Amino acid sequence: MSYNLLKGKKGIIFGALDEKSIAWKVAKRAHEEGAEFVLTNAPLAMRMGEIKKLAEECNAEIVPADATSVEDLENLFTKSQEILGGKIDFVLHSIGMSPNIRKGKSYGDLNYDWFLKTLDVSALSFHKLMQVAEKQDALNEWSSIVALSYIAAQRVFPDYTDMSQAKAVLESIARNYGYRLGKLKNVRVNTISQSPTKTTAGTGVGGFDVFYDYADKMSPLGNASAEACADYTISLFSDLTKMVTMQNLMHDGGFSSMGISEDIINSMQK
Repeated sequence: MSYNLLKGKKGIIFGALDEKSIAWKVAKRAHEEGAEFVLTNAPLAMRMGEIKKLAEECNAEIVPADATSVEDLENLFTKSQEILGGKIDFVLHSIGMSPNIRKGKSYGDLNYDWFLKTLDVSALSFHKLMQVAEKQDALNEWSSIVALSYIAAQRVFPDYTDMSQAKAVLESIARNYGYRLGKLKNVRVNTISQSPTKTTAGTGVGGFDVFYDYADKMSPLGNASAEACADYTISLFSDLTKMVTMQNLMHDGGFSSMGISEDIINSMQK
C-alpha cells in the first residue's frame, strides 16, 4: 500500500545487490511512495548482483561508485543532482564488508590491513559521503540520511569479529555528523540497528543460522524482516520524522530490551 510519503523527494540508495538486500527492498518501497532516486554500488558488487533489474523496475539510473573513494563520491553526488534535477532529500547507506570474515579469520588472528579495509568500507564511507555532500551543498533542508547497523556495536557476537567495531564507528559517525548537518541545514542522520536478516551479506557471517534463531526466540515480536526494515527506513526518509536525529534506532522485535525469554528457557530445558 502506498501513501505518497516520498512524493517529490530525490535520493541516493547505496548497496542494493540482489532481491535479498535490504537496500533493494528500500528502493522498491521508495519507488512505491513516489520518490525518484539514483542507485549506486561498487563496480565489483554491481557485476555480482542484479542492480540493473532493480533500476528498470524503479525507473532509476545507476551511477557506479566505490564508497571508499572520495573522487567517486564526488562524481556520484554531482551526477545524481544532474539526473534528478535538484538537491538530495534522502540517502541510504547499506554497506558492510569484512575481508577477515570472508577469509574465516578469528578475532584473535585478524589481518590488520583487512581490519582497516573493514572500517573503511563499512564505516568511514559513511563519513566520506556526508563530507562530500556537505562540501557540494548537495542536500536539501530537512533531508534524511540513514545507515544500517547491528547490535554487535554494543554487545559481543563472537563470529561478527571486526564488523562489531565497524558498526560502533558507524553509529558514532551518525551522532557526530548528525550534529553538524543538523546545525547547518536541519539534516537528520540516524542508524537503524536491524535484527539479523537473511541477506547475502548477513548469511556470510559464521554461525548466522544459530544467532538468527536465537534472536527470533528472544524477541517477543520475532526478528524484524527486511521488508519491515524497508518500511521503517521509508518513515525516516519521510517528513513524519523530521525531529528524529542522531539516534541508533532499534528495529529488532524487542530483542535489545530482553534478558531471557520463555522460548529460550524452554529450548534449554529440552
